Amino acid sequence: MSDYVFAAPPQAAAPVAGDKKFPVRRIFCVGQNYAAHAREMGGDPTREAPFFFTKPADAVVIDGADAPYPSLTKNLHHEIELVVAIGTGGANIPADKALDHIYGYAVGLDLTRRDLQAAARENKKPWDMSKGFDFSAPIGAIQPAAQIGHPAKGRIALTVNGAVKQDGDLADLIWSVPEIVAALSTYVALAPGDLIFTGTPSGVGPLVKGDILVGEIAGVGEVRTKIV
Repeated sequence: MSDYVFAAPPQAAAPVAGDKKFPVRRIFCVGQNYAAHAREMGGDPTREAPFFFTKPADAVVIDGADAPYPSLTKNLHHEIELVVAIGTGGANIPADKALDHIYGYAVGLDLTRRDLQAAARENKKPWDMSKGFDFSAPIGAIQPAAQIGHPAKGRIALTVNGAVKQDGDLADLIWSVPEIVAALSTYVALAPGDLIFTGTPSGVGPLVKGDILVGEIAGVGEVRTKIV
């Protein structure tokens, strides 16, 4: 007989290249980590400490699956990002040891209710409902670092209905992947199953139902979804 008052929800998971699955524990995201995007959002692209927000684990949308247009917004935006998959946990991880804690990398989309985010920022309220809604984290297959290494440069781009909307380079990250892992591990003890969305280049923009998104990162792979 179960100790739970109702059946436990299924484990959220992201695909891994091949036939494995990556059990998702938590999703962390870095805000404004490309200078051009920080400027287009009215921010200051400085090298001060990075800031983070979260999405629920079950916000994951498996590569190729549809993403429903969310409620309470008239301005849903796309943001393509390199995703870091943590394989070994730890707290206060030194930047020069951070790569040892990474299982692999994927291409992800941080879907954003931009109008809700703008209202929250204006009123100095949390971003949670603009970022952490259902189906807000489409993700492609995770590529193990043991096979592809640790990408620090290369094209990161997104098309919507075949038209290029975002086009940048991982080399333009304000905070590198090791710096991100190190900084985040001072706030929380990272654990296997954690995902970190590392920020988006400039060119974010609105989506409508029927839009087909294809994101790619050189050496990492793709993510595909349709807004329905």
